[in-house]
Amino acid sequence: MLVVAGRSTNRYQDLTVDTIPPNQRHNETLATRPSSQSKKPHRSPKKGTKQVARLQRRSRVTSNSTTPTRHHPRVNAAPTPQPTGPSSVSTTVHITSVTDFALLLPSRDGEYISDAESDATAYCTNGSGCQNTFPAGFVTGATISEASDGSYIQITGCLDPGKFQFAQDDAGGQMDVRFPNGAKCTFGGYGASFIEQVEPSANRFCLRCCASANDQANCNSHNDKAGCPVAVPGTYDFDGVSCS
Repeated sequence: MLVVAGRSTNRYQDLTVDTIPPNQRHNETLATRPSSQSKKPHRSPKKGTKQVARLQRRSRVTSNSTTPTRHHPRVNAAPTPQPTGPSSVSTTVHITSVTDFALLLPSRDGEYISDAESDATAYCTNGSGCQNTFPAGFVTGATISEASDGSYIQITGCLDPGKFQFAQDDAGGQMDVRFPNGAKCTFGGYGASFIEQVEPSANRFCLRCCASANDQANCNSHNDKAGCPVAVPGTYDFDGVSCS
């Protein structure tokens, strides 16, 4: 069953709406209890073989661990280079609600996220208007929050990697205004800062869109190896679902 807090919608018949406490009125949460029968089984390595983790230029967690690396003692405030490609709907993400948002994901079957930096394409929730939609059951929990000063909006959540065409041992990667070229979030527009990380091996994703360019305080593109809980602090634990 889906649980949504924050706003009502008649788009889905099995949604229940809760009242937001006053101190959480900027937050919206969705949680889906995954079905163990629908998840694809993961293949185990054959006996006698040694599994070697694929080195990924922008990966943040090892393929056999769900714990992100947090070794960044000081903030890197260097500006993010400007996008080098034209703006396109196929590389545009958005955050409207927990039932209306888009992420950049690999466009080829079994493609590593780090390899998809050049050809990632937008996937969105059903009914959001994207050419590609998330498979049913892909998002298992999500919550939205906004900065009180309007400087950013973000969505954090859990996913079921077995529902998508991820490489089986993919530790994840980051998308931003440079990868893929011309990528943008509608919240800030073309050239404004945003960071998206998808970590299949940790069953989680995060997207934060900032209102201005080079906002390294809120959308630090240099945390690309730190993992979602560091790059985009937020909620990663939901009713019956946890990916923290």
